[in-house]
Amino acid sequence: MTSNETPFAAPAATPSAQANAPDFSLVLGGPLFQLMRRAHLSDDALTLVRKRVVAIVAILWLPLFLIAAVQGNLLSSAVPVPFLLDLEIHVRFLVAVPLLIAAELYVHKRMRTVIQQFRARDLIPEADQSRFEAAVEAAYRLRNSTVAELSLLAFVYIVGVEIVFKHYTVLQAATWYVTPTASGMQFSAAGYWFVYVSVPFFQFLLVRWYFRIFIWARFLWQVSRIQLRLVPTHPDRLGGLGFLAATAHAFSPLAAAHGAVVAGQFASRIFHTGAQLMDFKAVAFVLVVVMVVVVFGPLLVFSPQLVETQRTGMREYGTLAQKYVRDFDTKWLRGGAPSDEAFVGSGDIQSLADLEGSFDIIKTMRIALWTKEALLRLAAVTIAPMVPLALTMMPLEELLKQLFGILF
Repeated sequence: MTSNETPFAAPAATPSAQANAPDFSLVLGGPLFQLMRRAHLSDDALTLVRKRVVAIVAILWLPLFLIAAVQGNLLSSAVPVPFLLDLEIHVRFLVAVPLLIAAELYVHKRMRTVIQQFRARDLIPEADQSRFEAAVEAAYRLRNSTVAELSLLAFVYIVGVEIVFKHYTVLQAATWYVTPTASGMQFSAAGYWFVYVSVPFFQFLLVRWYFRIFIWARFLWQVSRIQLRLVPTHPDRLGGLGFLAATAHAFSPLAAAHGAVVAGQFASRIFHTGAQLMDFKAVAFVLVVVMVVVVFGPLLVFSPQLVETQRTGMREYGTLAQKYVRDFDTKWLRGGAPSDEAFVGSGDIQSLADLEGSFDIIKTMRIALWTKEALLRLAAVTIAPMVPLALTMMPLEELLKQLFGILF
């Protein structure tokens, strides 16, 4: 593929275009992605993750370290919170940012076959192919929008920095980057880079992910408006939509990144303002709920069709089962079988068992594209970065003693 080709444009609604359509991707597009390609920090398949991580960390974290070192605020007791002891900053830029970047490749790989699966499983009726292609095209158009990313950048500086960060995120103590005064916050040289370069870039990475999830949710909603050709006896117990349920796992790194950011904020407040870990249990719970809604919520748009498919399947297969078991009863219990046909080894028994299996699949169809295990897995991934903070409640030795006491 040459550099002049544009493999990320939306496919046209023609049979030949459908056959050669590119993989579906929420991340292969937009000005920042194109900038990364031109800077040789990415390719068309989103590899070179390490190069992107190193380059972006060098922009966001390294200047803070160097400027703080020049100012003597790395470990200086002159400020209550020197740079090297500001855990929130290190977790945000050395853990969360790499996760946000790595999540792009993970999401791309896990979701690239979505469009192919809709076609391969013949879920879209012929009459609605144009509507499906229009939904794909709309998703690509939003993903590639320069106006959208510039709007996100403006939102970050106007709302994210000036309102959210300065009023709700800044640690209420003198630090390496800011000193609270009667007239307001006084930023150091490192603080200006932090507030006007590092924080906006990080927030942009975050809100761009929210925008991508919006694109995903909008695409799913548009597809759900099509009367899909769902099969109630499909073994995935989702009418054939099981491949969509699997896409939720693609957002695990994003959930871990959110958990890391919040864990960093908790750590800063525990170590520097005297807060306790249990003071934040409500925040942790809300974060888990938010991530569950963000990841699994868009999949709910298919629930009405799943309910209708199950209801129709129960009715139609119930009628079929009634006819079959009546004929089976007449033939084998009421003397209707030919005298030369043996009951043992008859295919009627296997057909009856197969019909029962199909009916059981319909009865156990799920009306939501997730499982309890999937919800718990996402919650665990979100909470995992906060687990080390349990050591602030009691020493590791005491924790291990209690754990062994429970287990043994």
